[in-house]
Amino acid sequence: MNPTSGTALPGSSLDAERRRRELERLADGSGTSGVSGAPGVSGGSDGVLDVLVVGLGATGAGAALDAATRGLSVAAIDAHDLAFGTSRWSSKLIHGGLRYLASGQLDVAHESAVERGVLMERTAPHLVRAQPFVLPLTPLVSRGQAALAQAGFLAGDLLRVGARTSRRTLPRPRTLSAVETRHLAPALRSTGLRGGLLSWDGRLSDDARLVTAIARTAAAHGARILTRTRALELHGDGALVRDETTGETLRIRARTVVNATGVWAGGLVDDVRLRPSRGTHLVLRAEDLGRLSSGLHIPIPGETNRFVLVLPQGDGRVYVGLTDEPVDGDVPDVPEVPETDIGFLLDVLGSALDVSLQRSDVVGAFAGLRPLLDTTDASGRTADISRRHAVLTSPEGIVTVVGGKLTTYRRMAQDAVDAAVAARALDAGPCRTASLPLVGAAAPRVLAGLDVPARLVHRYGSEAPAVHALGLRDPALAEPVVPGHPVTGAELVWAVRHEGALDVSDVLDRRTRIGLVPEDRAAAEPAARAALADPARVG
Repeated sequence: MNPTSGTALPGSSLDAERRRRELERLADGSGTSGVSGAPGVSGGSDGVLDVLVVGLGATGAGAALDAATRGLSVAAIDAHDLAFGTSRWSSKLIHGGLRYLASGQLDVAHESAVERGVLMERTAPHLVRAQPFVLPLTPLVSRGQAALAQAGFLAGDLLRVGARTSRRTLPRPRTLSAVETRHLAPALRSTGLRGGLLSWDGRLSDDARLVTAIARTAAAHGARILTRTRALELHGDGALVRDETTGETLRIRARTVVNATGVWAGGLVDDVRLRPSRGTHLVLRAEDLGRLSSGLHIPIPGETNRFVLVLPQGDGRVYVGLTDEPVDGDVPDVPEVPETDIGFLLDVLGSALDVSLQRSDVVGAFAGLRPLLDTTDASGRTADISRRHAVLTSPEGIVTVVGGKLTTYRRMAQDAVDAAVAARALDAGPCRTASLPLVGAAAPRVLAGLDVPARLVHRYGSEAPAVHALGLRDPALAEPVVPGHPVTGAELVWAVRHEGALDVSDVLDRRTRIGLVPEDRAAAEPAARAALADPARVG
């Protein structure tokens, strides 16, 4: 996109009308040969898609992008919305794999570091940037534990070197004095504080925004991105689906199907066994934790290699997480946060901070379910299950991708499409996504030169001037929709006009994250409804 043009990347805009039109074309068999003018689209001349992807989290959207850029005709569906499931409940971190290195999973650690570098330096530098973390050396951290952690951070830096990620992108870890540690995190308890360990990792501005960017980039390359489209049955030659906005059912024919539904994968394909793990985060007001200049790793008492993360968001909020608890029974659409998780996280915070945080200080909370492949007996902890992903092909030829984590979504998608191509001997080009910039991506010097608020650049990249221009045309849209929170009315309008938001939840809970605090969500609902009712009023 031309940063001054006020328009989105050609073919990348998603809205209700495009969704309706493309679903109708699929229903009558005329929508399988690609979007007019989209690059790299072929196949489908016989009314059959090459690939149908089910699930529009990071991996599913990534599979749609991968397949479309190989020249295959693609549709991707989701029963709800982009990033409705696990992909919006992460810690917002792009990990370099240090934890997996510590547990001996060298391949997973290296893959994580490589994919972190891909996101930070090539595909999404506008959404992923370096995040400093301080591990405070409190009396609860023995000198032996401190030495082990320091060795781990140095090993993590070697992972960076092995992944060929520039030191300009991720600085070197180092030790801090007690004064330096308190300067970065004044809320830390000073009594017995010996100093700290400073390390760096990748941090997303917003995980749901990453999924939106992937899906829109896929759309620009000809993929049909269809939310509110539920898969009722999967078959080797397509799927029976229901349009959740009308209740109508239709059959989508495809040469191969990729099941990327995460924790719900086993409900669509037999013999996929998962052990979901719940990760809970708290949402606190930033003023309750003082001025945090970095994130914090707070060791969990009694654990050698587990930490609670404190993550300032730059929007007046701080996330604190996360737990790792097994979940039994049916998988809910939106996981509930148990009070035991909240109490646990507050207790760990209390072990290191000089501020007293009560249950009433928790203004929001969220939990996500990790789709871990079941490779243990029933007594095994989910914290100990490998984060390796797996690609499984059923006798019917349905490809299911499970496991893994947000950082490695691109590689998971690549492996799933490789399996789909092999299963049906599809005529496809090589994978291109390791070097393909997502919507909004640009070189750091280009992004730094944009004459718009930095917060918009971190969320929209090269599209930030177009979002900002909405507020310049209509000053009412330049105002925050909630006092004390930076999201403006222009961002809500952009979500409806270009990012496929169909209802209030899409706008407030995924395109923006206002909805993480119920009080803020209630205050923002009128503005969201106005954007949905008349999204083109400033066009």
